[in-house]
Amino acid sequence: MQLRPWARRQTRVSVVVPVYDVERYLSACLDSVLAQASRRVDLEVVVVDDGSPDGSGAIADEYAARDPRVRVVHTENRGLGAARNEGLRHVTGEVLAFADSDDVVPPGAYAVLLQALERTGSDLVTGSVARWEDGGLAEPPWMRRLHAQAGASTVEEHPELLGDVFAWNKLYRRDFWESAGLSWPEGVRYEDQPTTTEAFLRARRFAVVPDVVYHWRIRHDGSSITQQRSSLTDLRDRWATKRMALASVERHGSGEVTRVFRDRVLAGDLHRYFDELPGCPDDWWELLHAGVVELWGDRSLTHSGLTPAYRLVGWLVEQGRREDAAAVVEHVRSIGGPLPRVRTAAGPRIDVPVIDPDTVAPAALELRPHEA
Repeated sequence: MQLRPWARRQTRVSVVVPVYDVERYLSACLDSVLAQASRRVDLEVVVVDDGSPDGSGAIADEYAARDPRVRVVHTENRGLGAARNEGLRHVTGEVLAFADSDDVVPPGAYAVLLQALERTGSDLVTGSVARWEDGGLAEPPWMRRLHAQAGASTVEEHPELLGDVFAWNKLYRRDFWESAGLSWPEGVRYEDQPTTTEAFLRARRFAVVPDVVYHWRIRHDGSSITQQRSSLTDLRDRWATKRMALASVERHGSGEVTRVFRDRVLAGDLHRYFDELPGCPDDWWELLHAGVVELWGDRSLTHSGLTPAYRLVGWLVEQGRREDAAAVVEHVRSIGGPLPRVRTAAGPRIDVPVIDPDTVAPAALELRPHEA
């Protein structure tokens, strides 16, 4: 969809850009953010140099020296959450935005978001995202689905939107942010989910646009935290932020929102961790098993939105069947696609020859009507 800026009175949008070890990408990011200014958008950019060891801080200072819309704050390295919070202490705008310094904001994105925010009177607005990988852009189908219907909504009406966990494809009214007491967790990875979850829950209403409003760079050099899932630190932080988000949802008090969140949202990225099972260290396995049992032990991942193969892996992890879970992951990897289907008297199920189906709960093998 073509992004079309909307002309009316200007609103100041304050964009916080945390910076760490991104000198290769920072100019592209800042150029894209600064290009968001229009007759609609009065722009302020607060760059937080989080003790970067490379030339990122100097690049930011060069931008500030030639563009009065850019301010730079230099701090000791404290992590992404702390850098965002520091940036928030220096903003002056009516509306807040966040951009990660290795990503790009497409032309006109903030104008489109701001139009929806003000037209609907919402507390925040969100749009879709395209992954920028190997020189190409692709909008994930699940993001397209979550943002398919433009308009305003509430978490009771659209609970699955809690799966839109990103900080940077949104605009937030500053008065809402401050009155809700929002901030980013510090000293932990995956800080986006607890805060965006709380924001959706606290919003009187939120707006959705179907436009792609952010280009998320996928890096394969090992420097991105999303490339480090096999580490204990990563898994500990993932469980910690999942607990935070789930606690917020449970405090909200809606049984249906909690059910959707636990099944459709909280389990959404587990397949990426299950992929690390073959050959994983003992302590990593123990932490994975403990977290799955803690968060899904009273309901089971067989109810989740994972694909059939990974629902089975999740059930095996719940049961402590490490070798079987790893064998299924390796089998899925060897096939390179969906597992074959078997027709039985009880209905269709997945065919997994590496384990005995008689030792598995039927719910962990069965296919749903749209999967058969």
